[in-house]
Amino acid sequence: MIRPVLTEIGIFLIPFAVYALFLAATRSGLFARSSWPVTIVARLVLVALVLVIAGLIGFAHFSGAAPDSTYVPAHVENGRLVPGVEK
Repeated sequence: MIRPVLTEIGIFLIPFAVYALFLAATRSGLFARSSWPVTIVARLVLVALVLVIAGLIGFAHFSGAAPDSTYVPAHVENGRLVPGVEK
């Protein structure tokens, strides 16, 4: 379950990374306090939250088993390990 959490954290950081790349490309002072005004940071947070919500909705909608399916976990059958399957 840690992979989806790390993926969502990465998605949250995308707008900040794009803005940082923009600042670096324009040589505007990446670490200057004036390059990160509160309004810009607030907009970046808003865009990041929209991306995270869209990612969570996509994760919930498109991942997991098909409706009315049953998961048979991995087990040993005739001395051989059989991987888990959805039936």
